[in-house]
Amino acid sequence: MKRFLPVFLIVTAAASVFAQPVPALAPRDPGLPETISVSGNGKSNVTPDRFTFTVGVQTVANTVDEAVTQNNKRVAAVIAALKAAGARDQDIQTSNFNIWPQQDYQEGRLPRILGYQVTNNVTVRSAKVADAGRLLGVGIGAGVNTSSGINFEVSDPARGRDQGLSAAFDDARAKAALLAKAAGRSLGPVIYISEGVQMSQQPPYPMQRAMAMEARAASADVPVESGSQELSYAVTVTFRLQ
Repeated sequence: MKRFLPVFLIVTAAASVFAQPVPALAPRDPGLPETISVSGNGKSNVTPDRFTFTVGVQTVANTVDEAVTQNNKRVAAVIAALKAAGARDQDIQTSNFNIWPQQDYQEGRLPRILGYQVTNNVTVRSAKVADAGRLLGVGIGAGVNTSSGINFEVSDPARGRDQGLSAAFDDARAKAALLAKAAGRSLGPVIYISEGVQMSQQPPYPMQRAMAMEARAASADVPVESGSQELSYAVTVTFRLQ
């Protein structure tokens, strides 16, 4: 009997381990509603009602005084021409003024100054979008020889919001309805709505470039198109499932 005792004890121990009860999963709280949350996206297109462009005059001379004097004269002529064409004082703002030495670099020697370059830029803003091309042409004709592009803007961020948010909600509802149907359910009332961050995409505009042209008495209007601005909206909606 003694030699069978260890085997008997091992079997008994193993049986006691397998006899432990298996934990049951906690039941779902019947008081909490079953829901589905989805995100929706919508867009709206609005027409810009403002424009901004920056133009300037670049001059080069042997001395700083000469370069600044020539630049001042030409910039004054540009500003006067813009005002005569209808731009108001508050529409014109000096946005940059630089003086750069023109240097000759040779290996093994200190740089030698050959002259000085002066650049003065002015930014023009206006709510008369139709005047953008005409004012650009006037500036070029008065002596502008550098430009940093033109930008069209929507001054009121609320424009197009109703249309965009409605489209985003419709998109969320359509997604939720499709998922609910796939699960053999249907949508109930809305429980929660959260608005996402509004995004905007600017229409194309000319990239920065130097025009490198001599001032002339008159210049044709610059052909520009304001296009439309696309605004994107996002919402997250939670529906009750039925």
